[in-house]
Amino acid sequence: MSGVQNISVAPDEADQRLDRWLRRKFPNVGQGRIEKMCRKGEIRVDGGRVKANTRVSAGQTVRLPPLPERGPETAPARPRVTDADAQMLRNSVIYRDDQIIALNKSAGLAVQGGSKMTRHIDGMASAIQFDADEPPRLVHRLDKDTSGVLIMARTRTIASKLTEAFRARTTRKIYWAALAGVPQPKQGTIRFGLVKAPGHGGKGEGEKMHCVHPRDIDSTPDAKRATTDYWVLSALGRRVSWAALVPVTGRTHQLRAHMAELGHPIIGDGKYGGSGQENLGDGWGAMLGGEMSKKLHLHARSLTLEHPVTGAILNLVAPLPDHMARTFDELGWDARDVPPDPFAEDAWD
Repeated sequence: MSGVQNISVAPDEADQRLDRWLRRKFPNVGQGRIEKMCRKGEIRVDGGRVKANTRVSAGQTVRLPPLPERGPETAPARPRVTDADAQMLRNSVIYRDDQIIALNKSAGLAVQGGSKMTRHIDGMASAIQFDADEPPRLVHRLDKDTSGVLIMARTRTIASKLTEAFRARTTRKIYWAALAGVPQPKQGTIRFGLVKAPGHGGKGEGEKMHCVHPRDIDSTPDAKRATTDYWVLSALGRRVSWAALVPVTGRTHQLRAHMAELGHPIIGDGKYGGSGQENLGDGWGAMLGGEMSKKLHLHARSLTLEHPVTGAILNLVAPLPDHMARTFDELGWDARDVPPDPFAEDAWD
């Protein structure tokens, strides 16, 4: 075991999540242990308690408790990237240059690992390293069951720039969703706050968010403000609708929780919409029956951002996953019938 350590964050290590910074320095220390040490206050930054997702800054001092030395008995078994997974990731690339890579993430594939999650994009990133000196780095994330555009940085410097762009909300993300029922009005803004429900893990599949009325956000411990714009693009009677969603803020499960709060959960969302197929007066259930109900119908359709080096505006678009494409075909919805950004001033001219 090592003794207590105090490590300074180097300038080229700034703006990383604390857990990622630690895993790069101590690959034998797992994610679960890092989170536990943070909860117990054993890891401190400049003397203060922190969470695993806290971002570190250059010059800060990270205090660590005694850690096990790396050895055969403590080194974690690194999952091998199978040929099939490597090919799957390479096939999902929709844009690539010397600074960034964009993927069309598959539904059901996790972006990051956890204590029980060993197959994820972060762990397989070497498969899409191509000619770079290191594997690409995550700069944002999508839920495991959400498909669509996921951008990664090919260097630490570019990762810092992209992370700041997401934090400053200079990027624009548009999601497509199939909703149970038809929201009224057909376009609007949702401003319910979000707070993590008690009794679930800090991250992972058990996590669920509760909506908080805007008037109660300031008085609700740990509640965070959240804003979603929505626009109904098409509807099949009152049974199901196709909507574009823009997460103005980027909270956990924001789109799923917000649409469910309206009484129109995203199709296939058993967590927030349940297994009902009827409107019982308090909103629709999330199931339509048959194959449509088996997977979440939420897709990160496009991501628009300024290129971190050239300054050019990139508009990255991801084709629908197979399960949503089949639903759209069955319901007669066609991407060619709607503008790329329905919220733009001249979108419907």
